Amino acid sequence: MTKMTRRAALAGAAALSALPARAENASGVTDKEILFGQTMPYSGPASSYGTIGKAAAAYFKMINDKGGINGRTLRMLSLDDGYLPPKTVELTRRMIEEDKVAFLFNCLGTPTNNATRKYTNSKKVPDIFVATGATQFGDREHYPWTMGWQPTYQIEGRIYAHYILQAFPDAKVAVLYQGDDSGRDYFKGVKDGLGDKAEKMIVATATYEVSDPTVDSQILTLRDAGADVLFMTGIPKFNAMGIRKAFDIGWKPRLFCISSTGSSVATAIVPAGVEKAIGVVTASYLKDPTDKQWAADPGFLEWRAFMDQYYPGADPTDVNNVYGYTCAQTLVQTLTQCGNDLSRANIMRQATNLDIALPMLQPGIRVKTGPEDYYPLKQMRLVRFDGTAWIPFGEAISG
Repeated sequence: MTKMTRRAALAGAAALSALPARAENASGVTDKEILFGQTMPYSGPASSYGTIGKAAAAYFKMINDKGGINGRTLRMLSLDDGYLPPKTVELTRRMIEEDKVAFLFNCLGTPTNNATRKYTNSKKVPDIFVATGATQFGDREHYPWTMGWQPTYQIEGRIYAHYILQAFPDAKVAVLYQGDDSGRDYFKGVKDGLGDKAEKMIVATATYEVSDPTVDSQILTLRDAGADVLFMTGIPKFNAMGIRKAFDIGWKPRLFCISSTGSSVATAIVPAGVEKAIGVVTASYLKDPTDKQWAADPGFLEWRAFMDQYYPGADPTDVNNVYGYTCAQTLVQTLTQCGNDLSRANIMRQATNLDIALPMLQPGIRVKTGPEDYYPLKQMRLVRFDGTAWIPFGEAISG
């Protein structure tokens, strides 16, 4: 660590540690309620993620029916930003300045969170467990009030690279990624994982924007480059289009990896065509509801009972519903640890003091944070689609 980096780290830690041990409870907190906010793409190109917010809201309803947390009920404002950064900024300002929320929770999207990060930190409002794996959201030195939740895209990219080196050391790799910070993070992870072999093994790259109608031309270009391994990142809609196009043109890479962010059977695989996705590989940290190995698992049965009672009609095969549920459990643990000190400083302090196993995480994977560790999840397992479900192979690994 350089002297400059060390000074930045100490400054970031000081931003939290210098705050009073017990401050006044945050706005939005009363004796009976905790009000917090969220932006979620209930419309637009990333709308398939909207069920994450609904699953979390359903979980909080269950908690409230059981008496809330330390006598307080949870009320979440979950607003539709359409995956449009300017709208995210508008709604975030409204929630903080007008609605007076105590904190922000699980706001979804790399470009959207990037648009609000400076503002929320200037206001010293906790923006916790953001729904993006972009590495920048663990930057505690410069943004001590913002932290991620899921494994970072760089970790995930390195995991795929390590597998490629092990199983296909002579591979000709093509990478198709979303043209934003999330896609660039994934690409960096792959390159870093391939190490000094990256320049030789990566034969082609291409990008796309979420406003693009298709990725057909990119898939054709990557095939024509002679690639026999394809890694594609993105939201479910685009991963589905990539899988479908590769199949339809008869391109059968030896390995086709897609990012976990767009791997839901319900929103990526089924739209692509189940038969077209057989053999595709991704990485997972959650128990996928399509995997029959969890049929008798106590955590899975508890989740299904919750879904049946509190979120009926939702797709039980959509892993995004597991995501929303598990992230909500992380928040409940954080607020429980806060006790009656619901100051913004203590909410952030407890969010960075977690070490918990949650029932719908893959075995061996824990949520673990610290004052200098803003990356709660750091391990994943590789899984392969067999025509009906994502089937794990290998143990949980770190990138």
